[in-house]
Amino acid sequence: MPRRSTSSHSSWGPRSLTALVTHTLLLFSALTPAFGANTRNDRVTKCRVKRKEGQGILVAPTQTTSTSSAAVIDNVAPAPTSTQDVNGTVNQDAVGSPPPLPPFDYQNRKVRGVNLGGWFLMEPWITPSMFEKTGNEAIVDEYTFGLYQDRGVATAALEQHWSTFYTEQDFIDIASVGLNHVRLPISYWSVPAAQNTWPYIPGAWPHILRALDWATAHGLYVILDLHGAPGSQNGFDNSGQRTSNPVWAFDQAHVDQTLLVIETMAREVAHKVSVIQLLNELAGFRGQQWSDQARNFWQAGYDRVRAVAGNNVKVMIGDAFLGINSWDGYMKSSQNVMMDLHVYQIFSNGELSRSWDEHVNFMCNRIDEFTGYASRNLWLVMGEWSNAQTDCCRYLNGRGIGARWDGTYAGDAPLGSCQGMTGSYTTFSEPYKASMRKYWEAQVTVAERVNGWVYWTWKAEDADDWSYQKGVEAGYIPRNPDERLYPNVCG
Repeated sequence: MPRRSTSSHSSWGPRSLTALVTHTLLLFSALTPAFGANTRNDRVTKCRVKRKEGQGILVAPTQTTSTSSAAVIDNVAPAPTSTQDVNGTVNQDAVGSPPPLPPFDYQNRKVRGVNLGGWFLMEPWITPSMFEKTGNEAIVDEYTFGLYQDRGVATAALEQHWSTFYTEQDFIDIASVGLNHVRLPISYWSVPAAQNTWPYIPGAWPHILRALDWATAHGLYVILDLHGAPGSQNGFDNSGQRTSNPVWAFDQAHVDQTLLVIETMAREVAHKVSVIQLLNELAGFRGQQWSDQARNFWQAGYDRVRAVAGNNVKVMIGDAFLGINSWDGYMKSSQNVMMDLHVYQIFSNGELSRSWDEHVNFMCNRIDEFTGYASRNLWLVMGEWSNAQTDCCRYLNGRGIGARWDGTYAGDAPLGSCQGMTGSYTTFSEPYKASMRKYWEAQVTVAERVNGWVYWTWKAEDADDWSYQKGVEAGYIPRNPDERLYPNVCG
């Protein structure tokens, strides 16, 4: 089990009669709503592929579409409170939560953060061992993780993963390298209000609450990011279901359930987080109905958060792959809203063909775009980006799919060898590491011309080109974000 912070938890020793009565009342009030609750199986699936085109994959017939039974939101059982786990039992972590941090000044301070990717929504490239241990190549995301193996085996594996992939030490280490935020991606099926979520596997909520407490205990502000929605909001494995036919935007029941989940998140943990992100990487590029749904959903989600949590918690929306200028004037009058933008230069042959310096120049040339939008509209945070300059990482494009860089993806002509471009940094050349340091500085320079950045991701099993943790260890990410080897990288 992960270590617990002594500042966040207390042990049961001799207590006064008053304390005993208090805990007894907490236990009774937490257990009462659970009687008669309708517990359902949850379905979980997430993979991370950052590109707009379809993924061109072969999957089991039952997994090619996300047309599983529509989410039912009528007669929903009461959501457990933050002092309960998904079974309605008292969550002692929540009872002993640390006091909240003072509000972060997003107007005058810069967000410097890291994503905790692959923890509560697995991605095959971040934790390939979780998928390879199944011995089933059809298991490519969390949807199939719950569908194609024994339920007990899958649940045990996920419980172990939730308990060990990140520990309190990670939060200590993140704070020690000068970061002030973590972005925590979670799945809709992990939130107690979610219904009809089979074949996803629920149970992560108590672990999520503990993660929020660890962040607070170590001075880290949290962006709580709903990363996977029913029906899949993009078709990427990072939504939970890798499919060429995502249906979230076409089924109002899916949208309504997502709003219910957001409302529950706001009600239960708004006091523990700084920002609630309404939904990750909504695929507005898929057509007019998707882009229209995005506009309606951002406003509806914002209204749900404000109705139950007030104005203090910030709300984050995304550009839905439409570009930030497509949102000029949108929600400008709303209070405490920020725009999330994801920037990668590796998910097309054109981007990959850029030289190391061209990657840097492309980023630097976006300064006017960024500052122009932020000056006229919302706070702008670059919520995902990395040092990776190739798509060589194993399973980055999906389990069983190769890389464009070396020509193993859909028969593309190779651009180079993947040897020494991913995996352990001990195989990286000095010029390659120097290029990653320069690229890191360029991206940070541009993002800090607006409201800041959140790097993807803190750790990965076998992809040090993506790992902030390993980048600091190897020196191509500075231990102090103020440090520069290329102070004039963008002129």
